[in-house]
Amino acid sequence: MTTITLQVPDNLAEYEKDTVRFIAAKLYESGKLSLGHAAEMAGLSKRTFAEILGDYNVSLINYSIEDIVEDASKF
Repeated sequence: MTTITLQVPDNLAEYEKDTVRFIAAKLYESGKLSLGHAAEMAGLSKRTFAEILGDYNVSLINYSIEDIVEDASKF
């Protein structure tokens, strides 16, 4: 895994874990990371990470309505 240094405002320093989890959740939401990779980035198990996604307004089911309709039409 690559390490990236991110400069954030001083008032976020005490929320380091939450900030990393937020970024991981949003990368998962955008499809940039799988659930497993996002969980690893956040330092959590897949199950625990999946349980906290709602805290960041991210759905565990990461499909758009269009994708669901397209997939359903194949059956």
